[in-house]
Amino acid sequence: MKPVPLPERALKLGRNLVVADLHLGYEVAMAREGFYLPRVFHEVVGRLKGVIEGEKPKRLIIDGDLKHSFVPEWREREELKAFVDEVSPLVDELVLVRGNHDVGTLWLRELGVEVVDELELGGWKLVHGHKLVEGERFIIGHEHPAVRLRDEVGALVKVPAFLMSDELVVLPAFSPWAYGNDVLREIVSPFLRAYDVSRARVLVPLEGEVLDFGELERLSRVLRKLNSANL
Repeated sequence: MKPVPLPERALKLGRNLVVADLHLGYEVAMAREGFYLPRVFHEVVGRLKGVIEGEKPKRLIIDGDLKHSFVPEWREREELKAFVDEVSPLVDELVLVRGNHDVGTLWLRELGVEVVDELELGGWKLVHGHKLVEGERFIIGHEHPAVRLRDEVGALVKVPAFLMSDELVVLPAFSPWAYGNDVLREIVSPFLRAYDVSRARVLVPLEGEVLDFGELERLSRVLRKLNSANL
């Protein structure tokens, strides 16, 4: 199967729809630390339902970090149940590939969610990406890849991106709170250290389309030149 990136920060793989890093309950976790953010649950679910209704996949796969808090709590449990209630009627199967934030999620099986640590699909292995596993071709999340670009007035903006190569596909975070990790400056996932991603294509989902910014290494050189010229 050939992975097809979508403008909604999702990936189509045959009749499967793959998203990663929803981080539900992020606002609750931040409130415990004294930071109060507006809840975006309905925005996230609404966006996801829109993609499902448009693409009509048979299976929805959450490639890790469906939830945010490392400490399970009842409010998070209610939000996860509401998520499943909203989304599961739209697909035949709902699968969670557990990420490092997905502690205490096995109870989702009671709601009909398949909970696994990895998934083989169409010649690809789906894992979250926070730890290396054996295999040849992977689809991962975890990295929250993004790049910094200059807008029309010269200001730097960070935009989410797909990284796509023959061996590795890295999904942007679906959560609006995950501002992204600038992969031109540093990397988080051990997969990006183990695999040469210099020739991975940087695909930016923006305003209803996916823009191809070319290979990561070349983009890095171009942006360095532009930034030097603007100093």
